[in-house]
Amino acid sequence: MSLEEKIGQMILAGFEGTAAPDASTLRMIREDRIGGVILYKDNIADASKTVKLINAIKAANAKAGNVPIFVSVDQEGGKVSRLPSSYKKIPEAAVVGKTGDEKLATRMGELLAREVSSAGFNVDFAPVLDINSNPDNPVIGTRSFGTTADIATRMGLAAMRGLREEGVVSVVKHFPGHGDTAVDSHLDLPVLNKTAEQLAKLEWVPFQAAIGEQADAVMVAHILFPKIDPDAPASFSKVIIGDQLRGKLGYKGVVITDDMTMGAIAKHYDLADAAVKSVSAGSDILLVAHGYDVERKVYKALLNAVKGGKLTEARIDESVTRILTLKSRYKLSDAATAMPELQKLNADIGSWLDDVANANR
Repeated sequence: MSLEEKIGQMILAGFEGTAAPDASTLRMIREDRIGGVILYKDNIADASKTVKLINAIKAANAKAGNVPIFVSVDQEGGKVSRLPSSYKKIPEAAVVGKTGDEKLATRMGELLAREVSSAGFNVDFAPVLDINSNPDNPVIGTRSFGTTADIATRMGLAAMRGLREEGVVSVVKHFPGHGDTAVDSHLDLPVLNKTAEQLAKLEWVPFQAAIGEQADAVMVAHILFPKIDPDAPASFSKVIIGDQLRGKLGYKGVVITDDMTMGAIAKHYDLADAAVKSVSAGSDILLVAHGYDVERKVYKALLNAVKGGKLTEARIDESVTRILTLKSRYKLSDAATAMPELQKLNADIGSWLDDVANANR
């Protein structure tokens, strides 16, 4: 692969629209050869249009001669549910966590995987492994399986296994732990005055267990930990990604940032500089969710960083090897997805919901 192709693999981008990919989206695929896309609620109209849109993206990627593309979505259940109303609603993780039944959590992961794969997605940014330790947290709350490390770990890993067993790449989030923040990182930069020793006793526990089970991918949060690294939030901290996640916890898989266009980054840092620092710290994929101009800025920043000596091509090769290995492990394909028949899937979700409700009585 050329340097340009390799850098493209390290970008997972958002785009506009619900119909066929527009000119900007096609340029990202054909010219920048991006490794993946993410669809948000605004990209998803109904099941039929979603399948057609994803098939068109995959067809464009195949026509460009690219490696099969990641097509990702945030489908956690509860308030973070992107799929259209024709899919029976899966509740938030806290409802399942309350049961304490790992089998129900595994089935949750399997059902989430069946939902997203039926529409053509191959990556789900789930499960949440954060521990809901702060009742005033504005962004995690019931997205977490529970308030203790034990529940978050047991139930989160069960859901992760369910997703993987159904052939969907699972991305656990948000390392090193978003459960004790009082600020929504979509809006501004959370600051947590915790030491590494404190994180190791609580926040790291579910992630360490997931790493022990060779987690497919880990999403790193935009949180500043001044007692650990006062100069950079976790998403581009060499201490947190390099020394701790890669080093102390021994994670060898794919590291992806949370969306680099979120307020936590946009309000405090230069995007191009943050992107280069994130890769230097050990990130493999940069999530840039909104705007062709933003994607171009990140792409050019990485390319210029290699050409200017700030990043080595060997460092780029490390990330691309991890990305291609993950794509190969899941036998990703750009083949078209058939229009889904949702009756059986929705019936299975309904049966599972009954079991969850009974377990919580």
